[in-house]
Amino acid sequence: MKKKILLTLSLWNCLFIFGQQEAQTSMYFHNPLQFNSAYAGTRNSLNITGVTRAQWIGWAGAPTTQFFSIHAPIARRKIAIGGTIVQDRIGARSNFNATAHFAYHMRLNSDDLKLSFGASAGIYQSSFNFSGLIASDYTDNNYLQSYSALHSNFGAGLYLHNEKFYVGMSIPKLIHRPLQDLAGNSFTQRHGYLMVGYVHHYNSVVAFKPSVLVKYTSNSSLVADFNFSAHFYKKFWVGVLYRANDALGFNASYQIKDICSIGYAYDFPINGKLVNQWGSHEFVLAFDLRTKNHSFLSPRYF
Repeated sequence: MKKKILLTLSLWNCLFIFGQQEAQTSMYFHNPLQFNSAYAGTRNSLNITGVTRAQWIGWAGAPTTQFFSIHAPIARRKIAIGGTIVQDRIGARSNFNATAHFAYHMRLNSDDLKLSFGASAGIYQSSFNFSGLIASDYTDNNYLQSYSALHSNFGAGLYLHNEKFYVGMSIPKLIHRPLQDLAGNSFTQRHGYLMVGYVHHYNSVVAFKPSVLVKYTSNSSLVADFNFSAHFYKKFWVGVLYRANDALGFNASYQIKDICSIGYAYDFPINGKLVNQWGSHEFVLAFDLRTKNHSFLSPRYF
C-alpha cells in the first residue's frame, strides 16, 4: 500500500507541476488543431497529422500520448471542418478525446491577412483502474477501484495569420466536468492557450522562425514553451525548445517532396526530475494533399 500511495502522490505532483490536464506536446507548431479549432483549413489542403510522444523514458507508468488530426477547407475555402483524437495514459489513468472542429475564415486585407473563428464539440472519457498496480494489501478498497466516465465538452478559438506570422487564442474545453478521484472532488479545468509565431527570411537559403505557446490553467502558474528554429533550403529545419522552469530540448523536421513531412523532438527536464530517466521523445508524420487546381505552397512554416 505504501508503494501505491507514493506512486499516487508522485503522479499528482507531476500534474500539479504542469498545472494542466491536457496532454503535452513539444512540436505544438505541427498540430495546433489539438488546442485551437480556428486552425482548421488554414493550410489550404487536406491535412492529416499523427503524433506520438513518450515522456520521461525509464519511469514506470510515465505518460504516453498519441495525437491524430485531419482537417480541410470547404465552401470556397471560407469554411473548414476537421477532427482530432487524443489518447493519453499516465500510470493507471487514461484519457480519451474525440473532437469535431469547425472554422470560418475571413480575409481582412489585400496582403492575405486572415482572421479565423473556430468552434469545437467533442467527447472526453476519463478512466482509471488501480488493480494493475503493485500493492502490499490487495484487499484495500482503493486498489479494487476502477472508474470510467464519458462527458461532452465544447471549445472556441481565434487565429490571425498571413504568410509571415500568426497569433492564436483558444479555450479547448469551456465546461467544467466532474472527474472521479480518491477525494471525489476533481473537475476538468479550463485551459487557455496563446500562440505566437513569426518567420524572418534571412536570405534565399535560410529562414528563422521564433514561436511561443503559453498555457494557462486556473489556480496554477503559466506554462510557456519557447521554440527557435532555422529553416534551410525550404526542406529541412532544426530548432531548440525551452519550457520555462521545466525542460530543454531540440527538434528537427524534413519535407519529403511536397506532400509529406516527418519530425522528431527530444526534451529533458531541468527541474530535478532527471533521475533514472532519459527524457522525452516525440515523432510526427504529416501529409498535405491538394488538388491540381491548388498548387503546393512550399514551405509551410505554420
